[in-house]
Amino acid sequence: MRPLRLSLLPPAIKRYPYICHRCLHKQPTKDPTPVPSPTPFVPNHETFLSLIGRDLKKHASKFKSWEHLFTINTAQMQHLGIAKAKERRYLHRWIDKFRRGDYGIGGDLQHVDDGIAELRVVEVPRLRKQGEEEGTDEGKAYASAATTPGMRKLVINLPRGARTYEGPPENLKKPFGFTLQGGREVVGPFIQWVPGTSKTVALFKVTEGMWEHRLGHKVDGGERRKAEVRAKRRLEERRKARG
Repeated sequence: MRPLRLSLLPPAIKRYPYICHRCLHKQPTKDPTPVPSPTPFVPNHETFLSLIGRDLKKHASKFKSWEHLFTINTAQMQHLGIAKAKERRYLHRWIDKFRRGDYGIGGDLQHVDDGIAELRVVEVPRLRKQGEEEGTDEGKAYASAATTPGMRKLVINLPRGARTYEGPPENLKKPFGFTLQGGREVVGPFIQWVPGTSKTVALFKVTEGMWEHRLGHKVDGGERRKAEVRAKRRLEERRKARG
């Protein structure tokens, strides 16, 4: 029997050997995921998991280090025992936020001692406007009975025990989430005023769940079923009213 010629086969079943040109080139490797540096307020992964809440601190022992937490993927999290998908999504969302520098309150504090930061109302030199010369009368216009001419009051984070800010005013960074009220009081969430300071000094301590995004709750079955649930409720109320 003569062998069947390949050219006589229908096009649908022809098989030609070929070499994929993509296989000849080395695939570009992705850049490794950047690992952000710990901050004075968030020095380790245990503190990070405690701050973001939702009882994720129970998984702290599953991560070997800070680098391990910020380089792990979803499949690896599941292998470690973080079974709930919503926990993995929530953790990844906060990892991405922290990597971008989008911290919760207190994350930008630079002077933290054993998880406690001190916030104090201090006078700092007022930044001069462009073209304004030092010692002009324009700066004195901002003075008041409680403020020295050429100065302004701010809430800033200082090392424990320090009473004044010694650096240049252009390098001063106001901590996010804290404000000055009434020209002399520190105001902000989770603060504890120091007794005897007339609320001009406050302590801010690492607290579990202070960065937590609270879960909402459905009202009357949620947006999709709200009209249906309320209509049935009104119908039931009318039935009861008729006796």
